[in-house]
Amino acid sequence: MQLTFFGAARTVTGSKHLVELDSGKRLLLDCGLFQGRRAESDRLNRDFGFDPTSIDAVILSHAHIDHAGLLPKLYKEGFRGRIYCTHATYSLSTLLLMDSAYIQEKDTRFVNRIRKRKGKPAVKPLYTGADAEGVLDHFIGVPYRHAFSPVEGVSVEFRDAGHILGSATMLLTITEHGKTTKLGFTGDIGNPGRPILRDPQKMADCDYLISESTYGGKEHEPPSESKKRLSEVIRRTSSRGGKVIIPAFAVGRTQEIVHAMDQLWNADKLPRIPVFVDSPLAVNATGVYLSHTECYDSDLLEYMRGDDDPFGFERLTYVRDAEKSKELNGMRVPMVVVSASGMCEAGRILHHLKNNIEDSRNTIMIVGYCADHTLGKRIVDKHPEVRIFGEPYQLRAEVVVMNSYSAHADEPGVVSFINQLDRERLKRIFLVHGAPERQELMRDALGAAGHRNVSIPEHGETVSLA
Repeated sequence: MQLTFFGAARTVTGSKHLVELDSGKRLLLDCGLFQGRRAESDRLNRDFGFDPTSIDAVILSHAHIDHAGLLPKLYKEGFRGRIYCTHATYSLSTLLLMDSAYIQEKDTRFVNRIRKRKGKPAVKPLYTGADAEGVLDHFIGVPYRHAFSPVEGVSVEFRDAGHILGSATMLLTITEHGKTTKLGFTGDIGNPGRPILRDPQKMADCDYLISESTYGGKEHEPPSESKKRLSEVIRRTSSRGGKVIIPAFAVGRTQEIVHAMDQLWNADKLPRIPVFVDSPLAVNATGVYLSHTECYDSDLLEYMRGDDDPFGFERLTYVRDAEKSKELNGMRVPMVVVSASGMCEAGRILHHLKNNIEDSRNTIMIVGYCADHTLGKRIVDKHPEVRIFGEPYQLRAEVVVMNSYSAHADEPGVVSFINQLDRERLKRIFLVHGAPERQELMRDALGAAGHRNVSIPEHGETVSLA
């Protein structure tokens, strides 16, 4: 049996790990879109490194695009197997893959206009809406802790990863030649103590583990401080007549921020200013969150006994219409605007930043991970000048970074999660989904905790699992 790392190897995005059995069966763990510099992203996303028609099944950890976003392209190039995931992941994937296809087609039209002016040939999108619709027919929803067999000789069980709605760790029990090997994959491990979702559930013991390492060397602020800081920032900005602009991923982060403001509103700890969620995808995703209460933690279920809408309050407005979104930029009154995308690379958030970044009364609040070379990372690093839509803008707004809202476990969280496993049985840990410097720090931390044989695979590296 062999394991090859075709994505998220020494980088943060593009999760794709191929398991090849001695029987010839092939399983793909995740099929994510690489996100980063345009030329590098295009190169990595267009070439899988394997034949899509050879894949028998995909096991999907969760719906985020860097884990699921190349599934339509896999289908486009001939994959016709099954895609196994939790029911909530299936629901979210329906939204996210169609939205991703729309972005692929829209971005390609924009690029082709520029290429035409330069006399260059047109390029095609990675995939289209028809490809996204086609691949969704191959999804199968599976409950947590319910064993299923994607191919003969393999049994898989999902457990709650606590990252986003429906996110799962997975344990593959593989029997070959009378011998059983257990391979674990964390997907993305959630940040314990966050609202809405359950904390990550313990994985069963395994022989080999593929683990995320996004926050190696980092420790988040305590979650207990997040609501207090959110209230302080909104009050401070409002008092000087400014807007709070919050770039947030439409799935997960937006719902957490809105629920925190719902709690603050009910406790009379928010100023009476308007709050807007300006993202059609976030509006739809919130509807999915409301329909999957089986993923909620006990605190939210208890909270809903007194407030049946944990994602809505008196001054909150969800914005779908593009014209209404444009109106927000012309309103010079205190407000909060939550808009996608979280790394400030696309979507309506770019217009809000363009119109508000040069006003010192305003605040830009970063509430999640921003990869290198993104606009969000340049704002986090407080570059005095940033480019938006190709034009330079002075960063005069206050910048507040709140990593307590991260959906990823920090270094102590990942080490604690892995420490629950039988380290005598665990032969090897493969670190993925992290920048190289973060992975090295995570490797050091795991070594200090007594874990042996922790490696950081290269892109395309193949290892044998004896």
